[in-house]
Amino acid sequence: MMERESSDEEEDRENLISQNARSNDVVKSPNHRHRSAFHIDDDFRSRFSGVTRRFHKRYLMAIFLPMLILILYFTTDFRSLFQMRIPTIKNIGGNNPPIDRMRESELRALYLLRQQELELFKMWNYTTLVNKSNFSLVNNSNLVNLTSANNNGVDMLSSSMLEDLKSRVFSQISLNKQIQGVLLSSHENGGSLELNENYTDASFSGWNGCRKVDQRLSERRTMEWKPRSDKYLFAICVSGQMSNHLICLEKHMFFAALFNRILVIPSSKVDYEFHRVLDIEHINKCLGRKVVATFEEFAESKKKHLHIDKLMCYFSSPQPCYMDDERVKKLKGLGLSLGKMEAVWNEDVKKPNQRTVPDVLAKFSSDDNVIAIGDVFFADVEREWVMQPGGPIAHKCKTLIEPSRLILLTAQRFIQTFLGKDFIALHFRRHGFLKFCNAKQPSCFYPVPQAAECINRVLERANTPVIYLSTDAAESETGLLQSLLVWNGKTVPLVRRPARNFAEKWDALLYRHGLDGDSQVEAMLDKTVCAMSSVFIGSSGSTFTEDILRLRKDWGSASLCDEYLCQGELPNFTAEDE
Repeated sequence: MMERESSDEEEDRENLISQNARSNDVVKSPNHRHRSAFHIDDDFRSRFSGVTRRFHKRYLMAIFLPMLILILYFTTDFRSLFQMRIPTIKNIGGNNPPIDRMRESELRALYLLRQQELELFKMWNYTTLVNKSNFSLVNNSNLVNLTSANNNGVDMLSSSMLEDLKSRVFSQISLNKQIQGVLLSSHENGGSLELNENYTDASFSGWNGCRKVDQRLSERRTMEWKPRSDKYLFAICVSGQMSNHLICLEKHMFFAALFNRILVIPSSKVDYEFHRVLDIEHINKCLGRKVVATFEEFAESKKKHLHIDKLMCYFSSPQPCYMDDERVKKLKGLGLSLGKMEAVWNEDVKKPNQRTVPDVLAKFSSDDNVIAIGDVFFADVEREWVMQPGGPIAHKCKTLIEPSRLILLTAQRFIQTFLGKDFIALHFRRHGFLKFCNAKQPSCFYPVPQAAECINRVLERANTPVIYLSTDAAESETGLLQSLLVWNGKTVPLVRRPARNFAEKWDALLYRHGLDGDSQVEAMLDKTVCAMSSVFIGSSGSTFTEDILRLRKDWGSASLCDEYLCQGELPNFTAEDE
């Protein structure tokens, strides 16, 4: 025991020897003694225990380190730590510096695109916040609240601008995601990529930049039309073509409702053949009573004694009732006798005054059985009330004046054959429009290339593959327009109604009922197709366009993307006056 303690002390002393001491100095030291054979076992045990401790440490590290990695892998979201996943670079041909540099550039482009996408998302979120907040603007240094009832027009404009901004951001995000997909395709599976696929984020689902407008029909202001059976208002429409006459009839219905009278539809001998394009009986069904009568029904009720008891002219200038001698002659040719034409006030068709219901009732109230007030196309009475979606009269239909059932079914069959559910309709008025538009300030006649640019912007926003074209333009203009319409790198087809072909059955109803080849029927068919489109682009100043917009409002098909051609822009070139 003493010997072992002595040996331990000697070993401790040996460990205390300076590291700088020479080895021969240690050997020569007087205190140094050779280890005996009995010390071999202790030294081996000491070394073995050290090795064992080191082995245990390595063994434990080999066990716990993978467990630690697994725990971190399943509990940590590594994707949140990085803004972008870097795909594995496949170097098939071995070391190839040019390919490596190309791949590196592509990954750098992906990173920049990802940064752009994040900024676009910030812009998108900003538009969402703005959409929920109240709009305001500074007008003459005064803050005007756009949410007030007095600024509905400005509010609608701001809403339209916001929707346009959202559409453009949406388009750029979609393009960004598509580019990322193209770049990634060369790094991953190497499979083909569908370039027309929508790469937008799932958070955009449900958003439609060209969604339908909520017309709030349940909130519209209405009045009852309950006519007396022996009181009539004889409709007279002179101005313009069919679209003008339809608007004239619509305003006549408003006056007939105010006067509690049955409206007499003009005879086809002095006006258009309304029974070929309109479902007149549909109007009576919508109100559940007799409110309109054809001229033939009126003549039958009067036993061939046709007379207008009182002819009170709404317009006094340029001539009373806006009727010339030719129209008076045609009316008399029906066997209809007229009273003296008298203007109840001074009213010019070129500068009509805004009138109210009390104004009209005070001037046109009468106990006579049959009265007429002349052409009222230019009349401006209770504009907002009359022009509201669904019209001013209480009824159970979407609209009172609409295409006949045969035309409506034919339009549906045409759409099913050539267009499909999503399409843009374009009314491209050209014939005679150059002189008409240039007489206005500013002009509404646009060069074909500028018109194409405007249409392309709507195409991008509407995301539709085809356009229905309603036009009176020459082939030279429509051909140029067709060549300039491009969406998603592809030419967008302009579809027009084809000539009659017995192999096609979409227009069979018109043919069987003897309505084919009628220009007015074809015009109403054009209107109906346009009114049923996803998005409509019209011609400013055209009553044909205005009647389509009326139908779209009443039918609930109006879109946020509906607009006049190049709305808000001036023609980039205007010819001088004659």
